Amino acid sequence: MSEKQYSGGCQCGAVAYEVDFDIDGAVVCNCSRCKPMGFVLAFTPPEKFNLKTGTGNLTEYLFNTNTIRHLFCKICGVESFAYGVQPDGTEMAAINVNCLEGVHPRKLNPKMVDGASM
Repeated sequence: MSEKQYSGGCQCGAVAYEVDFDIDGAVVCNCSRCKPMGFVLAFTPPEKFNLKTGTGNLTEYLFNTNTIRHLFCKICGVESFAYGVQPDGTEMAAINVNCLEGVHPRKLNPKMVDGASM
């Protein structure tokens, strides 16, 4: 696959975005947040992520090292994306692939990341 534009957002539609990226590098993580949430994540630089609506409907959750800004809809509770910093200091947007229109994340072959050991 190659870079493509996707539309996504929360369940109720209060948060909507467009993102340009390649979802072939998707991951599944077993950390204390990702595992129970069932996230399939793909990452992109923040400049390729465009939050179209919902800024006022977002609330933030920080935990552990406080380096990932988990943002979720105040109305339906879905975390469709987050902002963070990679270990090398590069800023990124983490997209919950489950929240992208027309994408079937279970048909992808995501890489397993052992976040529980980090």
